[in-house]
Amino acid sequence: MSHASLSAHSKLLTLFIFLSIIAAAWSRPVLAQSDDDTALLERSSRAFANVVKSAQPAVVNIRVEASVKSRGGFPDGSDEMFNNPFFEHFFGPQFQGPSRRQRQQGQGSGFIISRDGFILTNNHVVDGADEITVRLSDEREFKAKLVGSDPQTDVALIKIQDSGQLPTLVLGDSDALEVGEWVIAIGNPFGLNQTVTVGVVSAKGRSRVGINEYENFIQTDAAINPGNSGGPLLNTHGEVVGINSALFSRTGGYMGIGFAIPINMVKAIENQLQKHGKVTRGWLGVGIQDINEELAKSFDLKEARGILVTEVQPDSPAAKGGLRQGDVILRLNDLELIDVSDLRNRIALITPGTKATLAIIRGGREEVIELAIGEQPAGFGKAGINPSGQGGLEQFGLSLQTLTPELAQQLGYSAKQKGVVISAVEPGSAAESAGLRTGNLIDEVNKVAVTNLQEMEAALKKSPHPKRILLRVRSENLSQYVVLVAE
Repeated sequence: MSHASLSAHSKLLTLFIFLSIIAAAWSRPVLAQSDDDTALLERSSRAFANVVKSAQPAVVNIRVEASVKSRGGFPDGSDEMFNNPFFEHFFGPQFQGPSRRQRQQGQGSGFIISRDGFILTNNHVVDGADEITVRLSDEREFKAKLVGSDPQTDVALIKIQDSGQLPTLVLGDSDALEVGEWVIAIGNPFGLNQTVTVGVVSAKGRSRVGINEYENFIQTDAAINPGNSGGPLLNTHGEVVGINSALFSRTGGYMGIGFAIPINMVKAIENQLQKHGKVTRGWLGVGIQDINEELAKSFDLKEARGILVTEVQPDSPAAKGGLRQGDVILRLNDLELIDVSDLRNRIALITPGTKATLAIIRGGREEVIELAIGEQPAGFGKAGINPSGQGGLEQFGLSLQTLTPELAQQLGYSAKQKGVVISAVEPGSAAESAGLRTGNLIDEVNKVAVTNLQEMEAALKKSPHPKRILLRVRSENLSQYVVLVAE
């Protein structure tokens, strides 16, 4: 073998030894790391199991029975003829046959929050129930009484009597919950007691879902199915961070999107239900809307943030506190506000009579005002109108007419209100895209008050941008600003 061949062979042997040493060096930490990962997974698994083991005794199954009235019931089955719609058309509903009472049953979940038997659940679980039965994890059963409920948030408080010390769950801090955190749901889906599912927090502050009037949902991918309603959503410390309330589904079953009421919202409601059996909400007396880029330009704002005051009701807490139409609310009690739902939820949870501070933008400058929160009055009605008449915003797809006393009465507006009624909205128009509907009342054009069609046309003629109009529009008892842009 030549000297050159030996040299080449030596180099190859050296390289082989070097690579073997490197491979051996890497193999040891990889194996160690694999062992560490397995140990970490085992610890995580035991942590979940410990949370569940500790929480399950306080999670209960709730069964309800209600008596409902139904028509029909002739023993020979002849009631079918009387329930026929053609028969009712000629003879009226009094001939629908005799009424009878039927028993309906339902079920859901709940969890014990005090050793003397207070239990939180959903309002829709116990709403209208004549009889409520609670079954504990140890199979004991108790009759429960309804302490109070709040349909607007879907929260209910019930109570059982027990001579012993009942297991309880600790209420945590839902505001501290982060998107991506692990959460655990426990309940009784489809009657399967003490079912546990695990997932993460998918989102926070979900509103405008259309389930409750006041919404600030925690969204989770932990499986929530019918029967889970009212059960706890737990963090990894075993603290309740939400009440499982609803699921988004096109099939009626789990599709990866569930909603829970944040426990911080529930705490204030539970306290009032326990003391008074009902909830009294705070109230400002304003119309509000979120600010988009178009509204920010129209109100000379540097950026699209804050909540625009579209209306201040006379003699309301807002009016007495100095809040004005056109103000932009940034913060409530030094807390930055996210959107309209955030402000509405926070105001509702403030005890009437409490002082509050609002940071606002007025005339381009930031100011702080203090006012006393009032008590929320009764709700508002609905209105409708038949299309008719013409007006001056045809390029945006609108037909209009002056609000008359007759129209005001028909639509539910007060006799003092003035403006121009939308009598028709052209399909596919800018007006329809902006959300305008038949029956809406326009009382401002480009920040100028209008009481009839003539004043509207005069305001439109003075507009510096004829293809871009700012309207203040009333719907039922609320108003908002809308920007229309012609193509």
